[in-house]
Amino acid sequence: MIRNLPFRTALCATFLAAGGAFANALDGVLAVRSAYVNVDHGVFKLHAHVQYPESDDIRAALDDGVTLMFDIEVVIARERRYWFDASIVSVARRRELSYHTVSNRYVVRDSTGDAPQESYATLHEALEAIGTVDDWPVLVEPQLEPDARYRVSVRASVRRGRLPDTLRVLMFWTDSWHRTSEWYSWSLPV
Repeated sequence: MIRNLPFRTALCATFLAAGGAFANALDGVLAVRSAYVNVDHGVFKLHAHVQYPESDDIRAALDDGVTLMFDIEVVIARERRYWFDASIVSVARRRELSYHTVSNRYVVRDSTGDAPQESYATLHEALEAIGTVDDWPVLVEPQLEPDARYRVSVRASVRRGRLPDTLRVLMFWTDSWHRTSEWYSWSLPV
């Protein structure tokens, strides 16, 4: 039993180092920098720019086979004076980022599968593409009541997606791979 002590110590040190190395991977700026809605033939389309954290830890995790999920949530609510706001629309857009080692490229997929996957040479380019939302239809005019006031709120989040089997053993207990931005809100011009 004492003979196995150095091996066990090394194994525990490996587990702790792996958990600690990925513990602060999502540190950095995570914020909705700008967002607005324009109306095109009765369809309200969202345009937004989100800044996601970018670090060497994220790059290393992607290199090791970790998949990251990026969500953008939109809530449109009718403002009420003496009661809670009434939610009219609540939609989310999920994109997945992984690293393809053979092609040495970062791959971005839409979770719905409607859009073709895209690949980027650098992590920065991939995060810029994920954080850019253009012409996303979130509301149609018949959903709105006349003479009512509406508030649009947008927030972004990033979390760990799929793990390779080797990392699943090391990271099963950690929940440090999830961050959510503050809500970015404004009144909807109707």
